[in-house]
Amino acid sequence: MKSLPSLLASAFLLTATFTAPAAAGTLENMERERAIAIDTMLSADLSPMERQEQVAVTRTRLVDLERMVMRDESLKGKSTPAVRNAFENYDLSFLAHASVERNRTMIDHWLEQVGVSTNTLMSARLGRR
Repeated sequence: MKSLPSLLASAFLLTATFTAPAAAGTLENMERERAIAIDTMLSADLSPMERQEQVAVTRTRLVDLERMVMRDESLKGKSTPAVRNAFENYDLSFLAHASVERNRTMIDHWLEQVGVSTNTLMSARLGRR
């Protein structure tokens, strides 16, 4: 008889755990979409046409998410590392907006921000470390 209440309590906790809604904020959603965009742009598995189509779709979503983050009142006054980094590194965090402001493609802008240029690529040697 003692195991029935504990079994019911366990079942309740298990149900509550799996039915709790996932609460990702606007910043987390933007970061996830930005990572998808960068992964798509750098993917060697896609043909140029497939890459262009996927980047166009991702860019549209990324622009919307960036606007949502910029207008998110709940982020004001927060000093978590994620929020600080996002706004201190505008050119990397808000990739779609920053690339338009600089009149460059997203991949060109991202590569420039991480320090990769045509000259560094052309002078790079293929090898193992």
